[in-house]
Amino acid sequence: MPLTPGAKGVLALIVTCTIWGLSSLYYHLLAHVPSLEVLCYRTLWSLIFFAGLLAVQGRLGEVRAALTNRRTLVVIVASAVMISLNWFGFIHSISIGNALEASLGYYIFPLVAVVMGAVVFKERLSRLQIAAVLLAALAVLVLTVGLGVAPWIALFLAGTFGAYGVLKKGLDLGGVVSVTAEVTVLAPFALLWLIFQGTEVGRHTIDWSDMALLALSGLLTGLPLILFSFAARRVRLSTVGLVQYLNPTLQFACAVLFFGNPLTLWHGIAFPMIWAALALYSGSSISADRAARRRARAAA
Repeated sequence: MPLTPGAKGVLALIVTCTIWGLSSLYYHLLAHVPSLEVLCYRTLWSLIFFAGLLAVQGRLGEVRAALTNRRTLVVIVASAVMISLNWFGFIHSISIGNALEASLGYYIFPLVAVVMGAVVFKERLSRLQIAAVLLAALAVLVLTVGLGVAPWIALFLAGTFGAYGVLKKGLDLGGVVSVTAEVTVLAPFALLWLIFQGTEVGRHTIDWSDMALLALSGLLTGLPLILFSFAARRVRLSTVGLVQYLNPTLQFACAVLFFGNPLTLWHGIAFPMIWAALALYSGSSISADRAARRRARAAA
């Protein structure tokens, strides 16, 4: 029995979030390579992947047009900086063995995005959304007081990805085209860093097997984005939001089961608070989605 478009979208979304959620296992294999160097290779191999895809589709001209438009170029540069910082933060958190805090960052990202939407775009927050944000803030405060230090990696990841989302709202470009433009801007800096500061193949730090793994980063960056774009056109926004929590949940499982990150009492208090906040946020999103569909049916 063939799958419906909606079922195909959900399946693509699950595969996407599974790849993202298990990506910490991949970057753990490269923990001995400097994080900035891994970021540079990821940038270059992503450019090769995306540019090759657009070349096959005959769409490279869209990237050229975006980069020659002054206003669009400014937004592309800013978003490129944000996504590179986010990628670096995640890669570095895995290399130093702090995958647990990385998962926390992607758990609280939706709530950070809600706050940014209210501040930047003057979006109105429902009571449930306000309660979710306050509960998440309280959870971060509990961790800060209990551990004696703020979860800076988590806040950094959530903040940079949130800022990236804000900037992307100002770009009237498809997902693949915009990311290709971003890595095109970053590629010269990545290449220069590798030429003057990167380790050479064959040295103790990096060998040909590492280089093969680094080349895989282009596929691991590009494939989930394509699948996500496919799913987003076929699945309701509320479903996208709920299934995306599979990503940090798998990251959380990897951190505890594979990397042995310790779960302290304070984590045991803060994480359930975050999950409760996300439940409130998801409930609000589902209610808003249903109300919008009811209004659409009434108007029709």
